[in-house]
Amino acid sequence: MGYELRVVRESPLAFAELAKAIAPAGFELRGSEEIVAGHGGGTHSVARWHGQLVGEPGSDWQVAQLLRLATALGARLMGEDGEVYALRDGVIEVSTGSSVVEIGKFEEIIDAGPSAWSP
Repeated sequence: MGYELRVVRESPLAFAELAKAIAPAGFELRGSEEIVAGHGGGTHSVARWHGQLVGEPGSDWQVAQLLRLATALGARLMGEDGEVYALRDGVIEVSTGSSVVEIGKFEEIIDAGPSAWSP
């Protein structure tokens, strides 16, 4: 199991609400638990539903998609260690409270697609 990012909302998200909200944002539900997004003619996993949305990104593209999904649901994207992922002035940032690290420009990351991180 990899590092998890969670879509966190003030009020719990019901599955029916999730199913309605993701389609207009460009996401699809595959089966009863997998949220996917399209790129390059294919679909790629973004998150899984387990009473809440959880993703294990393997690329900056998946982080950007999780951030887009969180925004569409009126939620925040948070890491296992409490860091918060946000979009500011078109740039994805990760805040640990004491520092902020820029991941990159949102649009460039989305355009680049889901290439996996190198080890």
